[in-house]
Amino acid sequence: MAWGRSPVGGSLGGSAMPEYFTTPALLATFRSDKGAKLDLARGATMLVGLNCFEPGQSQGVHSHGRADKFYFIISGNARMSVGDAVQDAGPGTMVWAPAGVPHGVERAHVRTVMLVGIAPPPPA
Repeated sequence: MAWGRSPVGGSLGGSAMPEYFTTPALLATFRSDKGAKLDLARGATMLVGLNCFEPGQSQGVHSHGRADKFYFIISGNARMSVGDAVQDAGPGTMVWAPAGVPHGVERAHVRTVMLVGIAPPPPA
């Protein structure tokens, strides 16, 4: 499967070609009750997702014991926290939360789309 959904035209076993290229605008999904999440790619050692927030929505502070987390703000603006650091983040901002460090989206100021990556430490 490509980009969190079935390939165009049917199964990979046929003549259909999977979608190798896409843009977040085509995949962004918003919910009125809470932030929406879409897994773009999920494997045994990596997750790449898309988080979409309406104004005022948040993602609770949390941490990942053995995995770093990376956010890339595609559109919108949100107040982000990593450890004790808090900052407004807009388009083009990259946010890195090291393994075990609490982080979250305190509040989306406007409709916001973020690319999210989670991966374990690189091999030694």
